[in-house]
Amino acid sequence: MVSTNQFKNGMHVEVDGTVFKLVEFQHVKPGKGGAFVRTKLKRIGDGAVIDRTFRAGEKFRPVRTETRRMQFLYTDGTDAHFMDAESYEQLTMPQDQVHDSLKWIVPNEEIELLYVDESPSDLQVPSAVELTVTETPPGVKGDTASGGGDKPATLESGVVVRVPLFVNEGDRVRVDTRSGEYVSRA
Repeated sequence: MVSTNQFKNGMHVEVDGTVFKLVEFQHVKPGKGGAFVRTKLKRIGDGAVIDRTFRAGEKFRPVRTETRRMQFLYTDGTDAHFMDAESYEQLTMPQDQVHDSLKWIVPNEEIELLYVDESPSDLQVPSAVELTVTETPPGVKGDTASGGGDKPATLESGVVVRVPLFVNEGDRVRVDTRSGEYVSRA
């Protein structure tokens, strides 16, 4: 059993028969009364995020998680298709379940698939990815008064991010996957 004292961001626990991923938590010790833990939990089944408060020391069943190396093949509009890098076994997941992670991945890329209690659940996306700019308007000197500024750019995975004016089509850029912001040129 896992106690609230052992909580870590990203860990999975079972609450009332449902598996949740712990997005964030905060231990609170009020001046009067018992301590408690305020949490933000993401339901594995549909991705809904809920706020929940637990008494300090409350126990939960830990959920076994593991990651497996997979190759992202393609999406067909309803499902995302993956192939196990070792056994060449193919696997499909509903595209809605992994939509947020898929926008940072291009076909044929190696990824890590998160398994929760032996069933595929989500993609483990690195905190920053390098992608090629496929479309962006040219940045013209003098567009801004201060010389800075940004413009939209479409990356090879199809996601649109804001980049500085000096970035051109064909450049590789590094993007933070948590915030969707430009970090640097690769």
